[in-house]
Amino acid sequence: MSFPVIDMRAEEFPSLLREIPQPPKQLRYRGKLPPTHLKLLAVVGSRKYTTYGQQVVNKLIDGLRDYPIGIVSGLALGMDSLAHEAALRNNLYTLAIPGGGLNDDVIYPAKHRSLARKILNAEGGLLSEFDNDFKATIWSFPQRNRLVAGISHATLLIEAGEKSGTLITARLATDYNRDLLVVPGSIFSMNTVGTHQFLKLGATPVTEASDILQVLGIDSKKTSKTKNNANLSPQESLVMDNLDEPKDKDSLIRLCDLNAVEASTLLMTMELKGLIKNEYGLYYKT
Repeated sequence: MSFPVIDMRAEEFPSLLREIPQPPKQLRYRGKLPPTHLKLLAVVGSRKYTTYGQQVVNKLIDGLRDYPIGIVSGLALGMDSLAHEAALRNNLYTLAIPGGGLNDDVIYPAKHRSLARKILNAEGGLLSEFDNDFKATIWSFPQRNRLVAGISHATLLIEAGEKSGTLITARLATDYNRDLLVVPGSIFSMNTVGTHQFLKLGATPVTEASDILQVLGIDSKKTSKTKNNANLSPQESLVMDNLDEPKDKDSLIRLCDLNAVEASTLLMTMELKGLIKNEYGLYYKT
């Protein structure tokens, strides 16, 4: 399927981008722009992420499934790509804002051209203020970061060293009066020195998806379910109701008041039906 680059008229620019101090003079996009009913969450972090950072982004975005939220990031190596992939896995809209133009041959980094295509095929979008054939350069990334922060209702920072370029986006979010959310990390890790700086300055700490929902003003008790629970057994419905966030088998046994044999049979049956999946010992809704 072809996804041509479309020039936007100034009056079509997203309203939040029109509010920032240095609004873009031109914008181009491919795919679909963010639906207006969505709250947009920018997710940024280190390119050299740790296992902890990977676990965090997966846990938090998995917990946003079924809510009216879109994920914005920069298509870069590291945390950006993890955020886009997690959004796709959870059927969330995702918008990538690369540091260069939108033509296939200049998408940066080149290894993420396939990710860009996945985003487009999933009815997400690509957005840029650069000419279609502009190749990303050292100054274009900080310029791009203001669009990531500016178009989003809040920015979530997951891992950043003391001099990480990611901190630019975090600062811009605060400059634009957007909510800045920060995931705490180990005090011994160099990957969290930058994030802890913002916590000390008053950023909102995030340890679970409900923290994000609260900041965005979304009622965590009112989900827009994508599965029709009418065709589920009472036990299956109970498991689904307890999987708003990924959980291990022991947690499900306790929450659903099942014995080990019942749980194994039930979870296996639900996997075969395509209702849930098991990755690294955690169960997720599909």
